[in-house]
Amino acid sequence: MSYVQLSHVMKKFGNVVAIEDLNLSIERGECFSMLGPSGCRKTTTLRMIAGFEDLDGGEIRVGERILSSQAKNFYLPPEKRNFGMVFQAFAVWPHMSVFNNVAFPLQIGKLGKQEIERRTREALKHTNLLGVADKSPDDLSGGGKQRVALARALAINPDVMLLDEPLSSLDPHLREEMRFEIKALQRKFGFSIIYVTHDQSEAMALSDRIMVMKQGVIQQIDTPLNIYNQPANQFVFSFIGLSNQLQVSCDSQGIRFPDVEGSYAIHPAPPAELQSQGKAVLACRPSEIDFVTQGGVPGYVKRRSYLGEVIDYNILVGNQELRIQKGRRSNGPQEGENCQLSFSKLQWYQQEKHTENGGG
Repeated sequence: MSYVQLSHVMKKFGNVVAIEDLNLSIERGECFSMLGPSGCRKTTTLRMIAGFEDLDGGEIRVGERILSSQAKNFYLPPEKRNFGMVFQAFAVWPHMSVFNNVAFPLQIGKLGKQEIERRTREALKHTNLLGVADKSPDDLSGGGKQRVALARALAINPDVMLLDEPLSSLDPHLREEMRFEIKALQRKFGFSIIYVTHDQSEAMALSDRIMVMKQGVIQQIDTPLNIYNQPANQFVFSFIGLSNQLQVSCDSQGIRFPDVEGSYAIHPAPPAELQSQGKAVLACRPSEIDFVTQGGVPGYVKRRSYLGEVIDYNILVGNQELRIQKGRRSNGPQEGENCQLSFSKLQWYQQEKHTENGGG
């Protein structure tokens, strides 16, 4: 059931329309990520939900409450929306103790002293901060400071938790640790999370659903698995994970690669519409290409790199490059050797004039 509802939302900056007719539903208790490149308007969308930006059209609701409505000339300020907010910058105050940092929003809300004490200690307990309650945030690591920000957001008993790139300033190990802590807190308390990130691994690990945006337009909303395996279009395919996109010629007889002799039967074949155009983009993941001993597409190993659990190959197919990744125990070709390739789980796209080749 829809809980957070954006209906026909528009946002302009001067004469520039940043977002036009955005419609979005987020369920109660759902972890929903907004994912896209810089400038795709994901943070603008979050800021409108939070109330930091007003609308130029449309309406935003949470449950039965209207938060912003251009038609009704209504705008509820951020402090009255009962949202927890965690930013990229930790936004903790070094002159206050950890306890007072977490208690501060409750004090602003003029809750009773005993209620402030109870809620603050409860939030500190669930973020493993009770033992450092009297310390300054400056005495904590980056992960500790981000836990303070999370505890402060939890203490207000939020309807929705809004997180704007909250882990991007942490080192990789802490980032992975914190993403699991955030997910555990969400499952424990049952609040909805709206999570803005450009980090695909964060979105895939945390989310029930992901929205991929491009220039203020929704490209796809789906589960992480479907976003990866069933991309709605070429942009989603190229943005999520590593990808290969090769320009080819095609007809009912087979596939031809530039500067490669011969025609090759590759399954699944391009759809009839692309075959009639005589050209297409063959798109696949690095893990969905195999080395074969005969009958494959010829290639040349330009680079072979050991990356721990995988071996990463950079392969030349004619005048185009692609990436292949295999398990570290696989017996693939060596750098400088010729090879033959077999493709599986392909996506086919229309070839545009400015389509870039190679791995992404």
